Amino acid sequence: MQKKLGNLVRDQWVEGTGDGNILTSAVSGAVLAAINSDGLDFGGMLQHARDVGGSNLRKLTFHERGEMLKALAQYLMEHKKELYALSTETGATRADSWVDIDGGISTLFVFSSKARREMPNDHVYLDGPPERISKNGTFTAQHIFTPKLGAAVHINAYNFPCWGMLEKLAPALVAGVPAIVKPASSTAYLTELMVRRIHASGILPDGALQLICGGVGDLFEHLTCQDTIAFTGSKNTAEFLQQHHKVVSESVAFTAETDSLNSSVLGPDAVPGTPEFDLFVQEVTREMTSKAGQKCTAIRRIIAPASITDELHAALAISLGKIRIGNPGSKDVDMGALASLGQRDEVRDRVSELAKQAEIVYGGERDFAVLEADAEKGAFFMPTLLHCQKPLSSNLVHSVEAFGPVSTVLPYDSLDAAIELSRLGEGSLAGSIVTNDDQVARELVLGTAAFHGRMVLINRHCAAESTGHGSPLPHLVHGGPGRAGGGEEMGGVRGVLHYMQRTAIQGSPQTLSHIGHRWIHGAEQKDPGVHPFRKTFEQLQIGDTLLTDSREVTLDDIQHFAEFTGDNFYAHTNEEAAAKNPFFDGRVAHGYLIVSFAAGLFVEPEFGPVLANYGVDDLRFAQPVNFGDTLRVRLTCKQKTLRAGSGYGEVRWDTEVTNQDDEIVAAYDVLTMVATDEQWQSVN
Repeated sequence: MQKKLGNLVRDQWVEGTGDGNILTSAVSGAVLAAINSDGLDFGGMLQHARDVGGSNLRKLTFHERGEMLKALAQYLMEHKKELYALSTETGATRADSWVDIDGGISTLFVFSSKARREMPNDHVYLDGPPERISKNGTFTAQHIFTPKLGAAVHINAYNFPCWGMLEKLAPALVAGVPAIVKPASSTAYLTELMVRRIHASGILPDGALQLICGGVGDLFEHLTCQDTIAFTGSKNTAEFLQQHHKVVSESVAFTAETDSLNSSVLGPDAVPGTPEFDLFVQEVTREMTSKAGQKCTAIRRIIAPASITDELHAALAISLGKIRIGNPGSKDVDMGALASLGQRDEVRDRVSELAKQAEIVYGGERDFAVLEADAEKGAFFMPTLLHCQKPLSSNLVHSVEAFGPVSTVLPYDSLDAAIELSRLGEGSLAGSIVTNDDQVARELVLGTAAFHGRMVLINRHCAAESTGHGSPLPHLVHGGPGRAGGGEEMGGVRGVLHYMQRTAIQGSPQTLSHIGHRWIHGAEQKDPGVHPFRKTFEQLQIGDTLLTDSREVTLDDIQHFAEFTGDNFYAHTNEEAAAKNPFFDGRVAHGYLIVSFAAGLFVEPEFGPVLANYGVDDLRFAQPVNFGDTLRVRLTCKQKTLRAGSGYGEVRWDTEVTNQDDEIVAAYDVLTMVATDEQWQSVN
């Protein structure tokens, strides 16, 4: 009896009740497992995710969820050897597996860092500054994000069974939303192994992750408006799922990453003999052969100047001819197999379609060597390059995607034609431009960016560190318009917010400050009793406010500051010239003199819990300060962020500098590191 893949249901591993479909090795055709999800309680899985998983995750702050992802990433790094071994059966070389396995784990690390560095150690994420909506400021508004109270349903593709799961899972967990993962069947055995290791780690709370190996049954019948769907796969399937009556009636959030006829444009300056021409050949070769071309970001359409296409064909033929095809477990192999025999047959069919309007100039169905494997039993396919003589009048090259090591050269005679060819793809995940002419780059970007989710500009100056055309990064959005599905994933905090609800809340400044844990103008200002710089992080309260003594700004102060700093700008040193300036009546104080005097007014000089000032945000000078003016400072504890385990927290202080008429002359946030009780006691 072959192994049957398990389903993780309500924190227990269970098998489907049916025999299931057989999964085979992409390399040898050997039977690996059976996959089946018959008999699962799909509605119960959703309810378990909402009631148990969501509840457990929402108890954690964004920082705690980030620490959880970090621990999980570290655990998986220690257990990746067996993942690499099994990944070979998907047809992936070690380099391919590195992108899938290590790339997926690194995505966990990145989202962990984003959560801990860019989000508050809290349960509410504030979206921008408050909105003042009343004359006297007693009624205000704030946009906030809170976790949706449902589940994230992740439907993934077969080409990246590890990364494809983790790039969706990471932002959902940071948001505080549990996930139900449904991998594509043909490579689900690798996803299942990774989920088994995640479950065995005990790092995620109960209900945070469930797995379906097989069909989703009646899962969609139990969806609500609080659930979210993230889909990767064919556009036809995405459209079918988006039209499900529950998705429509409940307005279920649905993001899709689908078909993508990505293009790469070679600039007219990048002729043979230039570094850019060589870089282009290298980039196209890598994109055609990495993962055997089974990447949703791979270059499918090669847009190049018509005058050099013969040289380009020859250079690509030489480069592709060096690619060794065979058993991906061999160190002598550069490109492995497609994910399945069925996938190989589909690529053959798509190439036959393309050949109706394009000529095969390299590869195709001719015999090719396969190292350490049986060419008939494995899903091997030779890199294939086509050339379309009249791409502007040929529809198939802009609509048929051969999801394998296949690409088509499309010649152009002008930049306008290159732009039109790029647009004919009707939306893609990734586009790239290889040129050393910045004006060409600008014209191509402005002409095509609306049709791409991401664009990579490559030339001799950045190539050494470039991530390349086809590498999605967790920091950047991954998705695209039109044919690509119209969705976005990852993108740092942007990806987290996809699983949260943005709500505009209105009320008194004090109430909104309490909800968001960030002081708002008009909220209560508290007498701290002692200088707030004498308080530890725990002792400080949001709203603690210091009103300082006053200080007069003299002409000698302005002159000394100019001489001492070397800032002799005329507005500070020349009375006649300053008077000509429409903003000033005469010589005025330096802005940084104002900030320096303000620090002198509010700083507590003795050794205390405030460890360091690490910056100033949003500094604005509201109006000039003349000599003879008197300055005073209001300093209010605005926001606190604990850095768990570090011995300190970050405190943001709302700072206003006013003159003798109580007019604001400067406003900004002061950022400090403040010792915790434990840290302060340890040094005293």
